[in-house]
Amino acid sequence: MTTPPRSLLSRLPAPSIRVQKGLALANVIAQIGIMTTGVTVRVTASGLGCETWPRCNEDSLVPVPGAAPALHQAVEFGNRLLTFVLTAVAVALILAVLRAGRRHQITLLALAMPLGIVAQAVIGGITVLTGLLWWTVALHLMPSMVLAWVAAILFVRIGEDDEAPARRVVPAPLSWLTALSAVLLAAVVVSGTMVTGAGPHAGDARVAASDRLQLPIQWLVHFHAELTVGYVCLLIGLALGLLALRAEGPAIRRSAIVIGLIVVQAAVGITQYQLGVPELLVVIHVTLAGTITAVTASLWAAGVIRRRA
Repeated sequence: MTTPPRSLLSRLPAPSIRVQKGLALANVIAQIGIMTTGVTVRVTASGLGCETWPRCNEDSLVPVPGAAPALHQAVEFGNRLLTFVLTAVAVALILAVLRAGRRHQITLLALAMPLGIVAQAVIGGITVLTGLLWWTVALHLMPSMVLAWVAAILFVRIGEDDEAPARRVVPAPLSWLTALSAVLLAAVVVSGTMVTGAGPHAGDARVAASDRLQLPIQWLVHFHAELTVGYVCLLIGLALGLLALRAEGPAIRRSAIVIGLIVVQAAVGITQYQLGVPELLVVIHVTLAGTITAVTASLWAAGVIRRRA
């Protein structure tokens, strides 16, 4: 009797929980990292260093000397190359969870990553082809924030025992506070993109002032700041409620981490506004926004926990 052929997936080594968590952490870092490189493209005016998409220019997939300033080409093309790193990490993560036979929820979260990367790449192409219109640049950031959220939840869930029962450890009223804080976080991010859309960093020197968001930047900054105050107040209320109830699990610790990050973010935001929006502080501000999104997602996930694997 002949042995049936093994599937390609079954030929892969079975990944340990440590390997799976390592890939999931790399996925989170890569998702935040592409926000960092993306905003670097913007503040260095490299957005049209590659003037078309998917090619870098009309004649080549890669930068051509003299087609644009060398720095702009290198920064923009480097950001595009990072998409391949994101894809490689996402594919490795999918193979790992499938080979390990993880539960359905984890598999779905892993499968969502490459779909989001494709959406991000398509919106990035539209952004370039439309000449960096402010609202297309704003839309380009949104998939990255969603992917950072999903990646953080996947990182939390992948370390759980699939056979252990799920337990809700955060009461429903506090769960609603967590959900509301996520809504306010989304509003903070959207308003932040509007501030950038009206600000001095257009992404390329060829973008005219008339192509920017035609709203007073002072008004947008105050609106953004007030949303941030509302967001942190909700989180403080949530943290106090969790402390009063002595909530089980990591929710209390994670709420404290998010609040601490927001305090740092607020200091960076105020400083960059007072100093005229210097490039380095913009990069730090966006990187922190991605980090806060990921940690808020882990706080959301802490409402329902399983025994660690």
